[in-house]
Amino acid sequence: MSSVRSFEAGDVEAVADLFQRLLRKDARPANDDLKTYLRTLFIDFPAGEPDLRSRVHARADGSVSGFLGVLPMAMEFEGRRLKAANCGTFACDDRDGDPFAGARLLRDVLSGPQDLSFTETSNDVSTDMWRSMRATVLAPYSLEWLRVMKPAAFVLEGAARRLSPLKLLRPVARAADAVLCRRGGKQSWSHYTPLAGKADALVDTAVDDAEFADLCRQFVRHFPLRPAWDAPLLETMLGHARTKALHGERIQHAVRTRSGRAVGLYLYYGDPGGIGRTVQIIAEPGQEAVVIDRLTRNAHARGLVALRGRTQPALLQAMIGKKCAFLHTSSTIVHSRDPALLEAMTGGKVFLNGLAGEGWTRLIGDRFG
Repeated sequence: MSSVRSFEAGDVEAVADLFQRLLRKDARPANDDLKTYLRTLFIDFPAGEPDLRSRVHARADGSVSGFLGVLPMAMEFEGRRLKAANCGTFACDDRDGDPFAGARLLRDVLSGPQDLSFTETSNDVSTDMWRSMRATVLAPYSLEWLRVMKPAAFVLEGAARRLSPLKLLRPVARAADAVLCRRGGKQSWSHYTPLAGKADALVDTAVDDAEFADLCRQFVRHFPLRPAWDAPLLETMLGHARTKALHGERIQHAVRTRSGRAVGLYLYYGDPGGIGRTVQIIAEPGQEAVVIDRLTRNAHARGLVALRGRTQPALLQAMIGKKCAFLHTSSTIVHSRDPALLEAMTGGKVFLNGLAGEGWTRLIGDRFG
């Protein structure tokens, strides 16, 4: 008879193979780098809780057929200290032979001791499972924004991911963009033009992990329901986020007034000629729009062809008029038996996604081996 149990060190190899085959779509055996990282993240991580652990689904013969990664996270709400389950990596085999294995795995995790559970990377199949267990999709947190800066290069970059020889046409795309992007004067859906505005009164400065962590903890305080990070833990997470080889160079900046006061932060990855991936934007209330402008200017100046990231309600509001396109690729979903917590989350009063999710881990955007 199949069963669900805690993820143990002896399961690492089987789970790594599941991750490699089902999520990375790679038939090669998982390498030691991936195996070591899964253990580091889901067994040895410093925020671990003895009663809140990742789970595996095991067949009758004991072999592992499913995995749901859980990262315990402390949160705060109205003076209360809460325990949250950040449910990330979800992979389940044997869909034909045991179609309910994934549902049993998720049900077991949601019945744990945590006050709330959430995920930011749920695909359509997983979303149906969460909904069947009375979880709620947070629509304003479940969109990706996309800002195109250089249209010809953007289209070519997307096509070259499927057909790499097309990269030889990059000089042609640059020439086309030199013509297309000359039409200035106002913002356009097709391309980005830096224009004079409030962002001119601010400056971007690179910050190390310690300063970024300190400012991040400061800026999340205005959210009624928020992560209760301590500085060493957040610095450890930023250490995990140091490299995402598939996404490009890491840019980690504070946005400041001319007098030096920080009003926001951004963390993104991207190389010249590529599409940037934003992991986090945080700002003082009312400063979201100018922080987004500084981020976009920085990406454009570095030669990126487009920039994308995940929404939150305040960011969504600030992006109105900035010629961003919005699309849905995965859902942010929450589950709690506490009506007050559900009301706060559905009301947009919670800080989720990015650092309050799994966007900071090497599992998203990095190579192994």
